[in-house]
Amino acid sequence: MKPLIIVLISALFVVGACKKSATTPNDTGVSSVSIYLTDDPIVNVDQLLVDIQGVEVKIEDDGVDSLGGWFRLNIRAGVYDILKFRNGIDTLFASGQFPSGRKLQKLRLTLGSNNSVVVNGQNFPLSLRNNESTIIVKLEDASVDVVSAGQVRFWIDFDAGRSVRQNGNTFELRSQLKAFSKGKSGSIEGRVSPASAKSTIMAINGTDTAMALPDGEGEFKIPGLNAGTYQVFIHPTANNYRDTVINNVVVRNSEDAHIGTIQLSR
Repeated sequence: MKPLIIVLISALFVVGACKKSATTPNDTGVSSVSIYLTDDPIVNVDQLLVDIQGVEVKIEDDGVDSLGGWFRLNIRAGVYDILKFRNGIDTLFASGQFPSGRKLQKLRLTLGSNNSVVVNGQNFPLSLRNNESTIIVKLEDASVDVVSAGQVRFWIDFDAGRSVRQNGNTFELRSQLKAFSKGKSGSIEGRVSPASAKSTIMAINGTDTAMALPDGEGEFKIPGLNAGTYQVFIHPTANNYRDTVINNVVVRNSEDAHIGTIQLSR
């Protein structure tokens, strides 16, 4: 079997929530949260199958809640193909309620044991690092959008490329996730031609690097980027096309930076 090359991609859990404040009261006494799932592909991997059995949110703890501030959400527990959702496609993933007037602090995912990765049509078990079955993501104010009175939302970036480790035919899941806000971050999108070049895309700003893979039509989108000026590096992996670099791509918060069609050459 040829060595597997795994690159950074973004798998997104899109989360929408409501919370009460002094200026946006919620007379029902509860707030709601909805979670959506979206993703980009990963090189040489057909499927990344993750067994998600539970999702919870933690609110600021006043010492009263018997659950320690954690509230379990309603989900369809089972195996999710993380790579199925790509380039802005998402699906409703979880929903639930928690007391209003309280700030969301963390998100917790509980994983089952039925995790695997499919490479070149062959399924390989995906073990959990140190048998750790929970993933906790810290929620900062900078990672949350306020979209209307009492309404907030945020996205969770599941970094599949850095989460999967390979040693021969053995694979391990070391889940790395982060939260980000679309209103307080931007994105880069465009198209690579021809799509048959099977390119990887890297957006670089200092020490910050994010990657994505174009879809079957060559289109790509890299979300969750901090505002700034980026260098976009296109690396074709097939048919002897040359690398291409696009400089001075400006990313602004809550905007998509469109770089159009990138025509590759040999």
